[in-house]
Amino acid sequence: MKYVVLIGDGMADYPIEEKGGKTPLELAAISCMDMLAQKGTLGLVHTIPDGMEPGSDVANLAAMGYDPRKYYSGRAPVEAASIGVALADSDIAFRCNLVTLADKDGALWMDDYSAGHITTAQAAEIIAGLKKTLDSSDITFYPGVSYRHLMVWKNGTDKLKTTPPHDISGRKIDDYLPRGEGAERVRQLMEQSRAILPGMEISKQRAARGDSAVSSIWLWGQGRALKIPHFVDLHGISGSVISAVDLVKGLGICAGLKSIDVPGATGYLDTNYAGKVSAALQALESGDFVYVHVEAPDEASHKGSFAEKIQAIEDFDARIVAPMIEGLDKRYRDFKVLVMPDHPTPLCTKTHASDPVPFILYDSANRVNKINNQRAYCEKDARAAGIVVDEGALLMDQFIRGVAL
Repeated sequence: MKYVVLIGDGMADYPIEEKGGKTPLELAAISCMDMLAQKGTLGLVHTIPDGMEPGSDVANLAAMGYDPRKYYSGRAPVEAASIGVALADSDIAFRCNLVTLADKDGALWMDDYSAGHITTAQAAEIIAGLKKTLDSSDITFYPGVSYRHLMVWKNGTDKLKTTPPHDISGRKIDDYLPRGEGAERVRQLMEQSRAILPGMEISKQRAARGDSAVSSIWLWGQGRALKIPHFVDLHGISGSVISAVDLVKGLGICAGLKSIDVPGATGYLDTNYAGKVSAALQALESGDFVYVHVEAPDEASHKGSFAEKIQAIEDFDARIVAPMIEGLDKRYRDFKVLVMPDHPTPLCTKTHASDPVPFILYDSANRVNKINNQRAYCEKDARAAGIVVDEGALLMDQFIRGVAL
């Protein structure tokens, strides 16, 4: 038996009044996911436990079968694992975004949480420049991918409140700066970056081209090293994770899964869809499980772009789900597929939400007695199906062991 999880990050949404009260999943042309919803088990799953922030870290941890209330330690430690940064027990990792701040009426606003989706090569040059001034005996910066980087504070504290920059797009930053124990040190680093960045040669080159300014770092998502049981020890099968996002790669690595890098995987609409499918099918030749994550719907949602979200969802269906099912059908008699978002990212808020998300459990043996041709893959039909998994971490166990829902 082969097991495949396909995650369309942030696909779920709220009804859009000006679109007839329908969600993007209802409006998108997604014939393959609709077919799977008709032949498989359709329902809702809560991936964000009550009281926890609705981030991709929490949601994907639950989707992989780990209870976030038991294991979650912060977002940045997961990304540290992804880029090979080993954390000591006393180390606190922080996610370090490169962001664009706008000065309006004497106040700073979050203009772009990604600095125009800066390229990895340009970002590496910027982080290298910041390290010359900001690295110290207890502070170290590490380059990551695009706008997503890492800062490690030796003997630091995680007892402070920080805010993801994508949660405050178009807002004044004053009320969202780090607060609590150790906040003064963290804010000082952010302020120092604002003084350094404009004078960098790469910043001048970007300005000459009309690119978004990299005007500050934004530190958030702090925590200590994530320690979770290996996936094979929990489920008896080994496998891989495929994603363009350090966060998901890091979760896989912490779970003992092999992280597969796909050339051209970007996390955006231009990602290498075919490469991800090919890599997933190849990974199944030596393992029984693969977790494929696609970031594009979430990025479109953070931008508030309806057109891009529809395209991202349709691309996920036509270029990931459909060829994956076709490839599995050709190679294996017995396989199961789980399709779901990790969390909703509503276009109206441009940030994550805690609502349950629609999932499909599809078994090649088609164990559902009756095909329901009247339903589609969307939030409304998933709710109407009457199946709700309240503990998101349990869905993986049900998926693999075939426990009835």
